[in-house]
Amino acid sequence: MAVAVDWLDAYRAGDLETIMELYAEDAVVHCGCSGAQTITGREALRAYWVDRLQRYPAGILDDLSPSHNGTVISYVTSTGVVSALLAFDADGRIKLLDCGPLN
Repeated sequence: MAVAVDWLDAYRAGDLETIMELYAEDAVVHCGCSGAQTITGREALRAYWVDRLQRYPAGILDDLSPSHNGTVISYVTSTGVVSALLAFDADGRIKLLDCGPLN
């Protein structure tokens, strides 16, 4: 759960380099926040985060809980509350991010 908090802290700070360091090399992002999209590859992941940081900055933590698949974290953005499932590889890096608006 510590990595999820580090991830949100970096997101809130707009710290792109720290965000990128938290992801595994083969990470996959499934984002339903502004239309369903799947992001793979380091360049696409960086472009996703550049856009996300500019258009949807994160605010306060809403909830944090363990999941059998990883950690579920929800946080406030300018468009509402977003829920994200983060799954990790053996090295503790994010291998999967599955996020979308909390309904």
